[in-house]
Formats: sequence, structure tokens, C-alpha cells
Amino acid sequence: MPNIQEYANEMMDRANMAAAVFNQLGQEQTDKIVENVYKVGFNNRVRLAMMAHEETGMGVWQHKVLKNVIATQLLYEDIKDLKTVGVIDSDEITGITSIAQPLGPILAVIPMTNPTSTTLFKVLISLKSRNPVIISSHRKAINSCKETVRICYEAALEAGAPEDCIQIVEEHSRELTHALMAHPKLALILATGGTGLVKSAYSSGNPAVGVGPGNVPVFIDKSADIPFAISSIISSKTFDNGTICASEQAIVVEKEVAENVRNEFINQNCYFLNEEEIKNVTKVCITEETGNMNADIVGQSVNVIAKKAGIIIPEETKIIIAPLKGIGKNYPLSTEVLAPILAFYVAETYEDAIKQCIDLNYLGGIGHTASIYANDEQRIKEYSEIMNAGRIVVNTPSSQGAVGGLFNSLNISFTLGCGSGGKNITTENISAKHLINIKKVPAKRENRNWKEFDVNKFLDEGLNIDDISKDYYKNQ
Repeated sequence: MPNIQEYANEMMDRANMAAAVFNQLGQEQTDKIVENVYKVGFNNRVRLAMMAHEETGMGVWQHKVLKNVIATQLLYEDIKDLKTVGVIDSDEITGITSIAQPLGPILAVIPMTNPTSTTLFKVLISLKSRNPVIISSHRKAINSCKETVRICYEAALEAGAPEDCIQIVEEHSRELTHALMAHPKLALILATGGTGLVKSAYSSGNPAVGVGPGNVPVFIDKSADIPFAISSIISSKTFDNGTICASEQAIVVEKEVAENVRNEFINQNCYFLNEEEIKNVTKVCITEETGNMNADIVGQSVNVIAKKAGIIIPEETKIIIAPLKGIGKNYPLSTEVLAPILAFYVAETYEDAIKQCIDLNYLGGIGHTASIYANDEQRIKEYSEIMNAGRIVVNTPSSQGAVGGLFNSLNISFTLGCGSGGKNITTENISAKHLINIKKVPAKRENRNWKEFDVNKFLDEGLNIDDISKDYYKNQ
């Protein structure tokens, strides 16, 4: 491989040429490319899922198949009718025409937790918006990502896409990723990964859309259907062994229903740790030096984690639950853990429960996702208004609910904006519509039905803004 800067320059030059060709394609041709790539990704959903599982050692391969389905078939249904070429809107009232323009080359950083699904997702939304994309995979997922890129690129070329519309960084290094991030010809960084990587993306000097961490609190209100709530939480937290950043992290209940909730978790094969077991699990899940989760337990089953911690749990256990008395650095399991582990809090009152949810949210998941189970509409409204989260999922598995499509009408996305709290530009689920520049073309004055505005009269008579609004800018 040439030196790092030369390699980065070469990739960006090829991407830039692809961008020039892509810019000339119409909507019909663009949609044909997207459809072809979606189909090949969907048709290889099982093989790619098994490759990702084997390579990373994370999660459950069958669940990764569903992730690949979401990132192809469901995503395609979500974006297929989206206008991304030429005039995408014409407002008869304002007279403003909106025209879509591609951003240019995009660098897509891929995590090892969801390598093939995130690659499929970012490739498809990039192609839909006519942007060439460079994939930079986590080094421990490079082979499954290479294969994903290969089949997508061949399908794109077959449908008439420009050469080098999809590339992958085959010689992975942190220095090369940083060189690409800072390259002057790059248009945007789509960063999914650890806090350090996302911070590097935002400090690169190029526009970036990153994803903040998720520390999702779940409030189970006394009005909730408790057996349903527990079943829903289990289906979400065990999905791919908890590798989705929107998975539940802590359960908060009022004292009034705490025993019922606890018993229901036990009835549905969850295991509550005692104080000594909490210490042992903490040691294997959280790195003492940094206070961050240990990468070795990410996406691992409860049985693997229990064995590492030296504790004995029933074979059929689905989730390990740690009853905690506080939130913060002195209670490491109150932070994000991407594995089938939950913290558990009992609050004296409703007000205390909401305060604990806020504290958990601010501990490491601000702007991301919060969850509530309730049948009291007023409490749902209050919770939604007070939590600082881009997604408030109601009576819904948080992992699947946050990515959209399955349980609600949120845009399908594997890049979940966290707003200013998470140092992101938006709280939305990122999709193809976020990867275009929109030019605004206002109508000429004579084409609009406004009264003439006399500047001299305005200056001479000192009319205030209300006069201008009433006398000069009122529609006929």
C-alpha cells in the first residue's frame, strides 16, 4: 500500500469522479440502481449474517438475518418513492421550488456490532441520494464488510452506476481513517462507533453525522400491562444479545408495583443478582481503568457472561438483572452495556421514578432513546415532554422500535441522531433525505400575488413591522 495520504488521495479522487457521473443520472436510473442493490443484499441476508457472526463472535446470527432484512427490504420500502433528483417540491403558496443536489463523496464508518446491516443501510441511502460511498469497517469485521461491499458494487454496476460508487478501505488503520475524515474532497462522514471515533469525526473539519451512546431508561408505570411490558423488554434486550445501541439499559418502577414487576421478570426466566454477584458481573462487564464497558462481553450471551463472572444461573436465563441503589460512576452497571444485562431501580414515588430516568438519560444516553410502558395517556405525555431523547418509544421493544419500520412509522435507520445533547445536528433517524443539499428557487416578483412594497414610503413614514405585515405583505 502507498503511504497513508497517497492512499487517501487515490480513493477520494476515484470517489470524486464517481460523484461527477452520479450527478448526471436521473431519478429513474438512480432508483433502478437502488432496487438492484437492495435485492442482492436481501438475497444474501442469511449468508452475510452468518459471516458477521462468525467473524465478530457477537450476537445471534438468526437475529442478524432480521437486521439485514430491515436494512434492505424494509429500508427499500421506506425510501423507494423518495424524490432525490431534480425538482423534489414546488410550493404554489410561497412560489418556492426545491431542487435536490448530491452532497458528494461520503465516508461511512461501520461498527463491529452490526457490520453487514449497517453497511447495507449506508450503501443504499448513499446510492439513493446519488453519493459515492467509502466504507471504513471495524478491523474485526473487515471480511464480512468486504463481501457486503463486493456484492453491492457488482449489483450497482450492473444497473448502470458509475465505477467506484462504492469503495472499501481494505488496509484498515486508524491513521488512514483519520486521513479520509479530514480529506478536503470529502462531503460528509456517517460515523457509527465508539465515543472516541465519533468525536474524531466531528473534529475532522468536515461535516459529520455521528451517533451518541445510548443509555436507555425504561419506566414501567403502574398503569402498564406488566406481563406484556416484561415480554416486550425481553424480546428487545435479547435481540442479537443486546448489540443495538437503542436497547434497554435500566428498568425503573414505582415501589407500588415493584414486586409484581420483579416476579414477572422471574416468571419469564430472568435472573436477579445478589450484591456479591453484582460485584462479580461488574468486574467482567466494566473496565476498571476507564469505567467503560468491556468489549469482550459485547453481544455475548448471559451464560457466557455468567461463566466469566464465576456465577451460577439457570440454563434458561434470558437476562441478568442487577438491582442497584444509585446511578453514576460508583454504580458501573448503571451505564450502557451492550449485552443481555439490565439495571433495576425501585422508586418511592412517581416523581422519584422520573428523576431516576432523567439521571440515567444524562449519565450517557442524552438525546438518544427513552422507553415507557403505560396505559395512562397523561403519564405518557409527561414522560415524553420531560425526557431529553430523540425517540420516546411507548409500549414497544426499544431496540426494534427505535430503528423504525417494524412497530412504528419512524424512518428505517441504523444511524440514530441524538440532537445537541448527543452533539449531533439532528434528533431524526438518518436516511437518504439527509444526504442531499436542497436548493431553493423563489418565484420572480411578477409571478407572485403580493402588493407592491414602497421602500421610500416605509422610510418616510416610519411604518412599523405590523403596518408592513398588514398593508404590504398581505396575500390577495
